[in-house]
Amino acid sequence: MLNNQESQFPASGTALVVGGTGGLGRAIVSRLIANGSAVAFTYHSNTAAADSLLAEHNDSGVAVSAYQMDLMDSASISHVVESVAAAGGGIHTLVYSAGAPLYLRYIGAIESDRMNFHLQSDVMGFFNLVQSSLPYIRELQGSYVACCSCGLEKWPIKDALSVVPKAGIAALVKGLAREEGRYGVRANVIGTGVIDAGITQAGLESGDVPQNFVSGAIQTTPLGRLGEADDIAEAVLFLASKRAKFITGQVLNVDGGWTV
Repeated sequence: MLNNQESQFPASGTALVVGGTGGLGRAIVSRLIANGSAVAFTYHSNTAAADSLLAEHNDSGVAVSAYQMDLMDSASISHVVESVAAAGGGIHTLVYSAGAPLYLRYIGAIESDRMNFHLQSDVMGFFNLVQSSLPYIRELQGSYVACCSCGLEKWPIKDALSVVPKAGIAALVKGLAREEGRYGVRANVIGTGVIDAGITQAGLESGDVPQNFVSGAIQTTPLGRLGEADDIAEAVLFLASKRAKFITGQVLNVDGGWTV
């Protein structure tokens, strides 16, 4: 294993990956560990997936830990952030890779309660994470990386429940970059395309995502394929690392050219 935490990340602290057992989150956790960073990841209710991910990296040579967290509960968020910081010598990176399942509907057909849930769990969840983690990120002059949606640039029809909350998160990230740069804090967004993992696969299995959504995405993507979780993980690794030390407030679309 490549152990180069000192060259890639601050010499102390832990990367906190929120949503670490999801399709994107697992790849992000693995990529950070492979590059020498201690990692703490959160999960909502899938204890088996968390245990599996821990076991996968049991012999990695770096500290890996899992925490149950509810993004609808600010007290749960504060407790996890404080626990991670105490156990890991601070937090040098917070990666937000959480998100509610895909539920494709025209805006006019979305129930108010459903939109409210997405806004509360995603936007307010991220806001509360920022409020709790910012003192630790400042201390280590670390960074935030939020996995959002390439739909921020080019509207994907029927995807408002994903794009609208992610737009709020992206606005918060931009504000963090503008306001927290004075403390050496960086904050960036990854605009994810349609990825053959996580919520896309879950949506296909549940029937909330029709097959023609996927085939249409492939047809309209210049590279002619869906993304892979590792495509996102590589982008997260770059933006979180010191290789991106003069990059902040930016949106990196990892979408195979879909937004072109």
